[in-house]
Amino acid sequence: MRTQITVLILLIGFALSCTKQEKPKKVEIKRTENPTKKVILYSEIQWGKLNPARGENSPFAATLWGDRNAEVPTGFLAKFKDGFSSPPHIHNVTYRAVVIKGMIHNDDPKAEMMWMKPGSFWTQPALEPHITAAKGNVNIALVEIDKGPYLVKPIDQAKMTYERPINIDYSNVVWLENEQSNWISKNSNASISFLWETKENNSMGCFVKIPGRSKIKLLSMGEVFHSVVIKGEVDYLIKNDLKSLVAGSYFTAQLNAFHQLENKKDKEVVLYINTNGKIIIEGF
Repeated sequence: MRTQITVLILLIGFALSCTKQEKPKKVEIKRTENPTKKVILYSEIQWGKLNPARGENSPFAATLWGDRNAEVPTGFLAKFKDGFSSPPHIHNVTYRAVVIKGMIHNDDPKAEMMWMKPGSFWTQPALEPHITAAKGNVNIALVEIDKGPYLVKPIDQAKMTYERPINIDYSNVVWLENEQSNWISKNSNASISFLWETKENNSMGCFVKIPGRSKIKLLSMGEVFHSVVIKGEVDYLIKNDLKSLVAGSYFTAQLNAFHQLENKKDKEVVLYINTNGKIIIEGF
């Protein structure tokens, strides 16, 4: 039976391993001319059935990038009704997920309910039996896979693998500031938390926290860059137009693009970022 894992030591070790502590060298960065940027507001989300075979009992889903029915990296939103509880099942692929709204439980079929709040992160290994449940008026999670298709299968096809699931409550997330990570400039009060990495394609996932009443300029240096607002509301500048991004909104861009964001509220903003390159966070 899986229990909630407090991985402070592991996260600290991983985070520090991802941040070189020596004085960074001055590198001239060639910015992509007129980088293609894309924004999807939460109000623009188009929902469909996550598992059409379950009919009215199916959760809803909305693709942000990729295609969960194809062999490509994909990120999508999953929405569950209050009181939803799936039958025990497995998936053919491993997925990662972040709670955006409501409370979600994801665990072994016989485990006690462990409700994860917004900002909580979990992984679900392929072929491992589990259930997913939700509690709240609106329950939404970001789900991402490295390669599809994303399928639901019966537990009689379950197999033991080397992977182990992780559940991290938001209260256990470890944050690094500019003194601990050279990904954050000295003039920024933002924080970063490294969640996962894969050496196969040099991808990584992290949270970026923008405190209330503050601005950041984020440089994304990877060829792949996806960001979803997990908590709060932030203004995003695109083509001289400010877009207000609430939780569940998404933005992306090409290599070496600057993202200008402003948190005008008192509450913190948390972004989830999936990329295959370094990011630099500056204040302005």
